[in-house]
Amino acid sequence: MRILVTGGAGFIGSHTVDGLIAADGHEVAVLDDLSAGKRDRLNPRARFHPADLRDAAAVAAIVERERPEVIVHLAAQMDVRRSVADPAFDAQINLVGFLNLMEAARIRGLKRVVFSSTGGAIYGEQDTFPADEGHPCRPVSPYGVAKFSTEAYLFFYRAQYGIEYAAMRYANVYGPRQDPHGEAGVIAIFCGRMLAGQPVTIFGDGEQTRDYVYVGDVVRANVAAVTAAAEGAINIGTGVETSVNRLYRALAAAAGVAAEPIYAPARPGEQSRSVIAAGRAARELGWHPAVTLEDGLRRTFEFFQARRAQPD
Repeated sequence: MRILVTGGAGFIGSHTVDGLIAADGHEVAVLDDLSAGKRDRLNPRARFHPADLRDAAAVAAIVERERPEVIVHLAAQMDVRRSVADPAFDAQINLVGFLNLMEAARIRGLKRVVFSSTGGAIYGEQDTFPADEGHPCRPVSPYGVAKFSTEAYLFFYRAQYGIEYAAMRYANVYGPRQDPHGEAGVIAIFCGRMLAGQPVTIFGDGEQTRDYVYVGDVVRANVAAVTAAAEGAINIGTGVETSVNRLYRALAAAAGVAAEPIYAPARPGEQSRSVIAAGRAARELGWHPAVTLEDGLRRTFEFFQARRAQPD
């Protein structure tokens, strides 16, 4: 199967490309502008096309060359705070860029899209715990609005052109290759500070909860969704709430760190609780999370530790 992975040099994208190639039977190409992705993460068995999704002509030329049957769309402007500060910039990448891709691909044989949505920002403050796909979507950031809007556009392309889609609503994904700089996952940030011998800051009282899912488990879901019959929104999470305080203690144990964290005022607008139910993924993708939080934290810390030990 011919597959184009956007954002295939990024954190989740590069792991997904590796998983698709390991699955065999797939011909994989990558589109990435390397603004966040890294060239050294690119799988050598995938054809690479450097391009910005906002450049409609460049995107159309790549799609013309590759003629993908499936697009795994992982490229995104993923900084929530930047989306709040500059909603137009967020929309240019996350909505206009997506539409450039779809308009080029729909006339060139596209059959299916696997889209990286969000299981946190799309639901907002939850009414029920864990939230399933039927929970009301109340995004409170332009980033979440763009993810929700993209799902609506995918429904349109399904109704108008028969292009199937799965919108993978990820919980908080963590693991090797995540960027510990800027607004990245809290686990990558904690690892970076622990390895540097710096104190870790927790915003608020640390009792806010999230659903942490290991990147390897996310990859298995993405690979399964490429050929599955499942359509629409699919939660990919563990259904387990973990507080930031518990997360810190578990990661500190894996890292052999005895220091206590520093507490700072809570950030405005942060969700107090977020956890999603993945029953639909179990039923329709045969997917269950396999990596425990403790094991995933150990693997993640060891990755950052090994990378830090490498010479520049």
